[in-house]
Amino acid sequence: MGDYKVKDITLADFGRKDINLSEVEMPGLMECRNRYSKDTFANCRIAGSLHMTIQTAVLIETLDALGANVRWCSCNIFSTQDHAAAAIAEAGTAAVFAWKDESLAEYWECTLNAVTYPKDDGKGFGPDMIVDDGGDMTLLVHKGVEYEKAYAKDGSLPDASTTDDEEMKIVLGLLAREIPKDPLRFTTMAKRIVGVSEETTTGVHRLYQMSKAGTLLFPAINVNDSVTKSKFDNLYGCKHSLPDGIMRATDVMIAGKKAMVCGYGDVGKGCAMALKAQGAIVYIAECDPICALQACMEGFHVSRLEDVVGIIDIFITATGNKGIIMATDMAKMKNNAIVGNIGHFDNEIDVKGLHSKDIKKMEIKPRVHRFTFPDGHGIILLAEGRLLNLGCATGHPSFVMSNSFTNQTLAQIELWTNRTKGTYETGKVYVLPKKLDEMVARLHLEKLGAVLTTLTKEQADYIHVSADGPFKPETYRY
Repeated sequence: MGDYKVKDITLADFGRKDINLSEVEMPGLMECRNRYSKDTFANCRIAGSLHMTIQTAVLIETLDALGANVRWCSCNIFSTQDHAAAAIAEAGTAAVFAWKDESLAEYWECTLNAVTYPKDDGKGFGPDMIVDDGGDMTLLVHKGVEYEKAYAKDGSLPDASTTDDEEMKIVLGLLAREIPKDPLRFTTMAKRIVGVSEETTTGVHRLYQMSKAGTLLFPAINVNDSVTKSKFDNLYGCKHSLPDGIMRATDVMIAGKKAMVCGYGDVGKGCAMALKAQGAIVYIAECDPICALQACMEGFHVSRLEDVVGIIDIFITATGNKGIIMATDMAKMKNNAIVGNIGHFDNEIDVKGLHSKDIKKMEIKPRVHRFTFPDGHGIILLAEGRLLNLGCATGHPSFVMSNSFTNQTLAQIELWTNRTKGTYETGKVYVLPKKLDEMVARLHLEKLGAVLTTLTKEQADYIHVSADGPFKPETYRY
């Protein structure tokens, strides 16, 4: 067995066929393999924590084609596509540690395996860069450094009993086990890491908080806020994959149903568009007056959850916040109301509150459960409150992920090629320049048969831009 842990290596042939299909649908990412030298990432270790899907396999093999030594895990216990993981493992293009339906303990072991290389290359056992989605790999490194300092000071180790958070208990337990083995593992790791590129809104929030607090140990590029990521993956990706997940999970007809989307950011907008297109009557819950006004102008009802909870058939959380739908809310819902989440983490829905002794849980099929309340009515929970589009379906389609992952590749190239120039400072969070954002868009237009209009010099001068772009100021909101 090679350096990997997957569910079933015999799925590799199926995975390879699917990867081949996706490569055709990912023109931007594939063009990176032609544009950049095969030794772009020479002597570079890249560790990734991002949904181990077919689309991610194409990203991994792009990094590998440009010379990187790649290790990978998934950033969600339900999101791995096992045939994708098997194909990567068999090809050896990355050491991969991921399978669908991991336990939380297995998930963090996979994260540890992905960030830890088997040999010391003279700079330690860590990676040179991280590709993160949600910030868990970045979190593990930072927590490791924090507790190694405490261990060096007084021999103390992390104590899982100091937190009520079940996942953090696992992280602290893992660090308590590992730190005595190598008391400087994470400290050495953090010093060699030249940067992280972060995929999603929630992970970006974490990075900005750490940067503000002065605790971020290396530079970061915020990929999420590239226009060709947030306005495409978050919007059009969710527009595609939300109804796919709902229908695969429940086979319910959406037309005519009342649906509430909690949150009307880019993700919420895509979800609302998709539900409206299916014929649902859509309600929006929103705290931001600008987003609420946008929802009104699109013809959606803007209401508080508590005012309509008894009439809604489908509830979707898309806020990036916590405690959005509580067990007390679900107790008031219609019988067999569908409840799902498409925000990154699993704390938007009060899943813990559903596991009380008075509420009965029944598995309908994997990642689809019915919870029955004492009065006999029940709700249907998708993907245990985690990302339903990946837990119950296959996530976003390849073309839109090509936009996101071309940005990821460019971010990694930026960090690596500028690592000695001081371009990206430790502790700061950056976005990719608009010229690169526009390049990502250009790389996808031919696939769609689009032909751009070219400005004359006189026209370009009139609006004070180059005829080759960038065409908008940094303040422009698409």
